[in-house]
Amino acid sequence: MTDILTFGCRLNTYESEVMRGHAAALTDTVIINTCAVTAEAERQARQAIRRLHRERPDAKIVVTGCAAQIAPDRWAALPGVSRVLGNAEKLLPESWAPGAGTAVSDIMLATETAGHLVTGFMGRARAFVEVQQGCDHRCTFCIIPFGRGPSRSVPLGAIVDQVRTLVASGYREVVLTGVDVTSFGPDLPGAPTLGQMIRRVLALVPELPRLRLSSLDPVEIDEDLWRLIETEPRVMPHLHLSLQAGSDLILKRMKRRHLAADAAAAIARARALRPGIAIGADVIAGFPTETDELFAETLDFVQEAEIPFLHVFPYSERPGTPAARMPAVPVALRRERAARLRAAGAAMAARFYATQVGTITDVLAETETGGHTAHFAPVRIAATPGALLRARIIAANDDGLLAEPA
Repeated sequence: MTDILTFGCRLNTYESEVMRGHAAALTDTVIINTCAVTAEAERQARQAIRRLHRERPDAKIVVTGCAAQIAPDRWAALPGVSRVLGNAEKLLPESWAPGAGTAVSDIMLATETAGHLVTGFMGRARAFVEVQQGCDHRCTFCIIPFGRGPSRSVPLGAIVDQVRTLVASGYREVVLTGVDVTSFGPDLPGAPTLGQMIRRVLALVPELPRLRLSSLDPVEIDEDLWRLIETEPRVMPHLHLSLQAGSDLILKRMKRRHLAADAAAAIARARALRPGIAIGADVIAGFPTETDELFAETLDFVQEAEIPFLHVFPYSERPGTPAARMPAVPVALRRERAARLRAAGAAMAARFYATQVGTITDVLAETETGGHTAHFAPVRIAATPGALLRARIIAANDDGLLAEPA
């Protein structure tokens, strides 16, 4: 039996299912699919490995993912780890053959994505589909390009086949995911944009009820995608932006591709095209050199933009990145600022939930007690996991919505 513990992003979730298929014949094996975004993510993975080694000393522990790709020797040295696989090797069937050993290649030399076909996601009602891999940008805080390699796109035919297979398996919602999704396309024949690819997927898989997107760069949403946001009901009314800060000076020091005005314009355009659309954003608190005044600019931005679904992260040093060499904000102050941002996000979420009371919407049931609406608002309702049901929102509180069958 092979168990998998997945840390980090939706792309890791997809890749864990690829590995589950490749490693199905192994016995007493645990795969740890690591994340390197923050020190906390790495700490949790190390803690899981130590606990597993105590509880199952005879189990073979295989460590892979971004943290393992970046520092394989560090992970190989942990007690109980039998081998380490890089991010390219983990997706190859031969890496899971009996007797296969440690293998970590130079991910920066990767030029294409391998073809995979996943039929399901264990314990999940929502399916993920990889459309892009790697990143060519160098945000000063981010180590992930060194774990994922250069940007490369999945061919349209492979994406369509994967979506069609998942819908045939019973999935009612698919999330398109990658490391830098808005960079999809320039390496493919004809250089299709993300929006053009999505339009083709929707046309070729008409039986797909709901399509959702993972995090998008505010200034790289192409015109085809804007038209889909406006006109295509199967594209969910939920836009999650890679914002990171609302201060222009901090954004420049992060080496982001947008300024605060660009993000505000994207949010305003989304709301004009799709009234009622839900907005989410990733925000880093306590980036190096962030003063009280610069933090206030970010706090003011998210409140003025009324972003109900904030994902807040205290800044985490990643050795080898430019930001790790910048003057640091004390850890306690990072946490305090993160708490203030989360409190603001919770208040905005509560206001958004209140606007949903009395509406009728579709809910994707993820457990017997609830799931998420099209706006990705959490909702409590008695349901069969995996079902897509029509529901009336009857109440709201700070934690989400309460619904009944419509």
